[in-house]
Amino acid sequence: KIITAIDNAVWGLPLICLIMATGIFLTARLGLVQIRHLGKAFKFMFKDEEDGSGEVTSFGALCTALSATIGTGNITGVATAIALGGPGALFWMVIAAFFGMATKYAEGLLAIKYRTIDEDGHVLGGPFYYIENGMGKKWTWLAKIFAFFGAGVGLFGIGTFTQVNSIASAVKNFFDPDMAHTVSLFGGNYSWATVVAGVILTLCVGLVVLGGIQRIAKVSEVIVPFMAILYFVVVIILILCNITALPAAIKTIVIAAFTPKAVTGGAVGSMLVAMQKGVARGIFSNEAGLGSAPIAAAAAQTNEPVRQGLVSMTGTFIDTIVICTLTGLSIVLTGAWKVPGLEGVQVTTYAFQKGLPFPNEFAAFVLMLCLVFFAFTTILGWDYYGERCLEYLFNRNKAAVTTYRWLYIICVFIGPYMTVAAVWNIADIFNALMAFPNLIALLALSGVVVKE
Repeated sequence: KIITAIDNAVWGLPLICLIMATGIFLTARLGLVQIRHLGKAFKFMFKDEEDGSGEVTSFGALCTALSATIGTGNITGVATAIALGGPGALFWMVIAAFFGMATKYAEGLLAIKYRTIDEDGHVLGGPFYYIENGMGKKWTWLAKIFAFFGAGVGLFGIGTFTQVNSIASAVKNFFDPDMAHTVSLFGGNYSWATVVAGVILTLCVGLVVLGGIQRIAKVSEVIVPFMAILYFVVVIILILCNITALPAAIKTIVIAAFTPKAVTGGAVGSMLVAMQKGVARGIFSNEAGLGSAPIAAAAAQTNEPVRQGLVSMTGTFIDTIVICTLTGLSIVLTGAWKVPGLEGVQVTTYAFQKGLPFPNEFAAFVLMLCLVFFAFTTILGWDYYGERCLEYLFNRNKAAVTTYRWLYIICVFIGPYMTVAAVWNIADIFNALMAFPNLIALLALSGVVVKE
């Protein structure tokens, strides 16, 4: 109850209004940059700069950022938002993402402009440096607050518990839905599928994160495009197989965004609830305004802040406007959001089983596979973010970073045994507390972004 109360307070109207207002303000000041330069942004995404300095390619930096954002939010988060806020939540999710693209552009630009590069070529950048170097040394305390919550989000929030929980649930629901094979652990009964999935995941995460940014970027460059295309193709098949229901689904989403009672019969919240759930889950998914993506963007091999800003902006487009919208459409098309008793990933599983022209087992297997890959890459991306935050806090102390890595691996191991509601709420709280310092910096440095 205490965690839920804190979550409702920090994710109340003030933060949602601040994130949306920042996006709208930057969109206006930058003259609709997300529409005018989207084509150029996609071109830069695949075309590396030849003499740029940094640790990974622009595409590698984008894939690291996307590995952190394309996660359970795209499958479980969208389902949760629609289940709680009605189909209208999807509309607000897309609106938040549109303005979030301008926010993400500013974040990527400032990350390159104010990053620091050591003699040995090690790059460190992100909100803590654009706060300290852009706003001035007297704002270092704000940078430290961001770094503290950033490390916390990785360890106790998006990075570990939510993702591991989703992987373990998906594997259990597929291999052992009736809990036929259980074992007693930590005072509870768990399926062997959950335990085995947890152990394998911990080993895989350990092998990658102990290799640092280069290994994380290499793994992300392979997995992220593969999993995004696989998911895209599967959902497009689902939509094409139910194409006659598409106009009605779009109409339902738009009507529910403004007059939810007409669609839901008053069963699911008000317009404010739809807006709150849609915006909150949208931000949770694409992380525009949170300040996480610029940490990855700072490592890109480029000397052009604007160029990296444009590349960063494509992340929000791919993550929310494409992938979340496809998930949401499949849920509304099939009526999965109206089925009583379903929550989280079960809603999306129902949509896949009902909408795809394949046997139920195959549809559930494809979704489980996507969820496992989505969540696995998010775990990797957030380890990198957390490490960088810790490096800043402890003045690049190697021992602190190594300790953090091992703590991270331990959190991945215990993740499957945490309760779902508490896990998502803790992640939400850390997310919100991280956003405030970053949004203050983006508004303060908006003049620099416009000038560049």
